Amino acid sequence: MAVRQSRNRTRRPAGVAAAVAVAALVAAAGPTAAAEPAPPAIAPAPAAPASGGPAKTPAFGAYLDYGPRGVARMAALSHWLGGAELRVGHTYLPGDRWSNIEGAPGFLDVWADWRTREADRMLVLNVPMMERNEEHVDDDEVRELLRQGAAGRFDHHFRALAERLVALKVPDTVLVLGWEMNGTTYTHRCGPDPEAWKTYWNRIVTTMRAVPGQKFRFDFAPSRGRDAVPWTRCYPGDATVDIIGMDSYDQPRGMSFDEQVKEPYGLQAHVDFAKAHGKPVSYPEWGLFRNGDNAAYMRRMLAWMDEHKPVYNTVTDYCPHGVWQCDDNPRSTAVYRSVLFGRTDEPEPTAPTPPEPTEPTVPTAPPVPPAPSTAPEPPAGCSPLELGDWVEYWLGGKLCMRLDWYARDK
Repeated sequence: MAVRQSRNRTRRPAGVAAAVAVAALVAAAGPTAAAEPAPPAIAPAPAAPASGGPAKTPAFGAYLDYGPRGVARMAALSHWLGGAELRVGHTYLPGDRWSNIEGAPGFLDVWADWRTREADRMLVLNVPMMERNEEHVDDDEVRELLRQGAAGRFDHHFRALAERLVALKVPDTVLVLGWEMNGTTYTHRCGPDPEAWKTYWNRIVTTMRAVPGQKFRFDFAPSRGRDAVPWTRCYPGDATVDIIGMDSYDQPRGMSFDEQVKEPYGLQAHVDFAKAHGKPVSYPEWGLFRNGDNAAYMRRMLAWMDEHKPVYNTVTDYCPHGVWQCDDNPRSTAVYRSVLFGRTDEPEPTAPTPPEPTEPTVPTAPPVPPAPSTAPEPPAGCSPLELGDWVEYWLGGKLCMRLDWYARDK
């Protein structure tokens, strides 16, 4: 893949208190937050039918902001989508210093509060593996840092993070550890020493899993394509990976969605690799990019995720990638809203099961009643006389002689 443009995320402003009221921030969520949602003009595309019985709609959400505003905006985005369920909250630990990678007090509280309000919600947390993570540290220093991490120098930082998440009652957080390690953007990249990187990943996971009460799931999420190094070279092994994710933006310029599927280390290679390793997939970051307002990409990516049923997906919702907080992509926005409008986590309806076929049976015909006689009945007390067929023909029937004639005069 071509060298990627850095996607700087909105940092949490200094001095923001953890107790910021979520309701007070909804009003600032955007110009569409207060309006009643109208049915979209484009008919929603039906989700792909699942085999083996009803399946839940894949969990989805959006990256809306780094800090408390991200939590507040989820309610407004859900409203804009006609009440669709945003079950995934997604944020990033600051990678500037180790104290923030440990989950500095105050930052994660509002996210934990959102997660614990509903049992089926999911908190996705991107975790840097190094401090100074976006300061363009050179390869030689990265290589040395990776080797120090593999030797256990940074274990205590990740133990502190695990203990903090358990204490906040979010021990089932999905941790996107060392994301986009196959690129060049981050200090936690894999390329300078893949073997040290894998050993370091395994050491972090082992350290965090040793904390009592944890139920973490670890998501290995490279960027789509080859990038600086094939992401398969960085895979640390099935024992420490729970989900195999992929960050997939609409890039490089001019690449069609079919090419994004078929390219080396692309979308198809991702799902094939996950299947071979017995792991589910995810899409922690996706959205528009080099090809502008690309409605075809938006429709195809949503259909791809409906087909492959990731554990979760979260669109990166700021310009140039987004659809709700970015006015630059009106056609893609219309597609996104039409497909997800009103979507809930209810099982997809299935057709009623037809009865088992049986051998056809011939129905028994009802008995046919005998045809009534058309011969005239002689009156009661009358005895017919046998006068012969010729006489009876001219008389129009038999001649009857009453046997009680003598009694009629009495």
